[in-house]
Amino acid sequence: MLARGHSRRAIARHLGWDLNTVLRYANAAHWQDTIRENRPRPSRLDPYKLYLERRFTEGCTRATRLHGELVAQQAPVTYGMVRTHIATLRGAPSTAPPRPPTVRQVTGWLTRHPTALSEEDRVGLRDVLARCPELATAAGHVRYFGEILTRRLGATLPAWIDAVDASQLPGLTGFALHLLRDLDAVTAGLTLDWSSGSIEGAVNRIKKIKRQLYGRAGFQLLSKMILLQ
Repeated sequence: MLARGHSRRAIARHLGWDLNTVLRYANAAHWQDTIRENRPRPSRLDPYKLYLERRFTEGCTRATRLHGELVAQQAPVTYGMVRTHIATLRGAPSTAPPRPPTVRQVTGWLTRHPTALSEEDRVGLRDVLARCPELATAAGHVRYFGEILTRRLGATLPAWIDAVDASQLPGLTGFALHLLRDLDAVTAGLTLDWSSGSIEGAVNRIKKIKRQLYGRAGFQLLSKMILLQ
């Protein structure tokens, strides 16, 4: 009887086979051992994996809680088994639907110029407007008001206010009706090229200097700093 450590040539000589036959049987036995080693071993957790995957998809991802649920079902599993399987699920690609856009994102899509939106933003905005007709109406009013601002179409402001008032959209309707309190000034500001922005900037600069010198300088120093800056 040959020992395990003998060479294949010696085995072939002992059995009366040629060396190629011995090598063929040896390779076949090697691959059988490899397949047997790589074959997954049955686990006590196998009957409960579908339950864990369903609970994980529902949002319960804590291994401690899932292990407690299985123990309540008298499942013969350990916490280590559950934790290992949950770690595998965390590493797997997620099949959950994408998160809905936030209020800040939708507001940015509506208030920015359409040409400034990326292709992904356009697709997201199209989906949101298709699901909410009221928001689609508000988007139309916001875009037209942007046209009034950029193209100085102040003469069309009353018609825009009437259209917004008829739609009765929360927030936007209140803003439009608030413009009626000083309609002439708003219309002029949206029509004429003149602006009081430079004067407002000078006033804010004077107020800033006054706060910096409050209680530490008189009128003469204050006037000099305003003239020098």
